[in-house]
Amino acid sequence: MAFIIQHEWNSVPITHEPVTICLKPAAEGLQMDVAAPFFNDPPAPLGPAGEPFHSLWDYEVVEAFFLNSETEQYLEVELGPHGHHLVLLLSHRRNIWKERLPLSFQASISQGTWEGSACIPWEYFPPSVDRFNAYAIHGSGLKRTYEALYPVPEKEVQEGQQPDFHRLEYFRPFNFSVLMGEEWKERASSLWKM
Repeated sequence: MAFIIQHEWNSVPITHEPVTICLKPAAEGLQMDVAAPFFNDPPAPLGPAGEPFHSLWDYEVVEAFFLNSETEQYLEVELGPHGHHLVLLLSHRRNIWKERLPLSFQASISQGTWEGSACIPWEYFPPSVDRFNAYAIHGSGLKRTYEALYPVPEKEVQEGQQPDFHRLEYFRPFNFSVLMGEEWKERASSLWKM
């Protein structure tokens, strides 16, 4: 299952090669592969690669959100080109209740592009995920660019509005059975029972 980010958050078409996110089954979870242009702006976070990095959203990053639209419980996975990651569990809009969970993630940079691959454990997904969105961010200062798989429709953008990746109403339908097969059974997560 592949997703291509072709617009900025406000539906303006991007002017560079798009970010591609591929989701595929893995033994203990969901594999998320990213292929993206490498802007090297801002510079790498000052933290060890392979470790969770708080505020990764302030750097060059690709993000995927998996939502249960009824309960507004969602998983946010952030991956950066320098090997940093951040996993957030949220209950209702922007309400983080668990963060910096461990993640198996590798990234590499080559000739103006970067690729990354992460395995997201089933334990991290809220029950009954039915919506999805993905984002990419790069640049500094006035050149900061926010891109969205499912952006705010152009006619709904208000003057002075800022990008907001937690506008859950713009997420679109997502069905794990399409990806995993009709026989797939959701695994109960002890994290989300808390």
